[in-house]
Amino acid sequence: MRKSYGIAETRRRPRFRRRGRVLLVLAVVAAVGGAFAVIMAPVGVPASGAANLGGTVNTRWGRLSTDDRKLLVAVRQAGLWEIPAGQQAQQRATRPRVREVGEIIMQQHVQLDADARATAQRLGVLLPSEPNGSQKSWLREMSGKYGIDYDKTFVLRLRAAHGSVFTVIAKVRAQTENTEIRAFAERSMKFVNTHMSLLESTGLVPRRALH
Repeated sequence: MRKSYGIAETRRRPRFRRRGRVLLVLAVVAAVGGAFAVIMAPVGVPASGAANLGGTVNTRWGRLSTDDRKLLVAVRQAGLWEIPAGQQAQQRATRPRVREVGEIIMQQHVQLDADARATAQRLGVLLPSEPNGSQKSWLREMSGKYGIDYDKTFVLRLRAAHGSVFTVIAKVRAQTENTEIRAFAERSMKFVNTHMSLLESTGLVPRRALH
C-alpha cells in the first residue's frame, strides 16, 4: 500500500506544478492589468471636498485656485498621451537616441502621473481619464509615420507640448497660494525641463517647436 501511495503522489506532483505555474501567470497578468487601470482611471473627489468646485476655495494647504486645478489636469493629460507615445517610439523610431529618449520620457511620466493623481486626491480635484482632442490627433499622426518621418514627428510634437506645459507650470509656481500645488509644480518643472533637454539632444527639434 505504501508503494502504490508513493507512485500516486509522484504522478500528482507535475499536475500540481503546472497548476501552480498557471496561477502565477494569471496573478502577474492581473497585476499588470490593475496597474494600467490605475493609470487610466479618473481620480475621485472626497465626498466632503469642495476643491473640485469652480473658483478659489480654502484647503488645509492654503487657497486652491482654478489655475492650480488646471495644472493638475494639464500634467495628468500630458502623461495620458506621452506614456503611449514613448512606448511606441521604442518600437518604431529609427534613431537609437530617439528610442532611448522615448523610453526615459515614458518611465518618468509614469512617476509624474502617480504624483499628479496623489496630489489631486489630497486636494479633491477630479482628473481626466483620457487625452484631450489635440493629443489624440498627435497620437494618430505619429501612428501613420515611419522611418525618419516618425522620428521627426515624435520629437516635434513632444517638444512643442512640453514647451506649452512648462509655461503653465511656471505661472502656477509663481502665483499659487497652496503649498501642495507649489511643491508639485516644482517637481513637475524638473521633469518637464529634463524632457525638453532630452528631446533637443536628438538634434531633430525644429525652430517652430521652441516656445
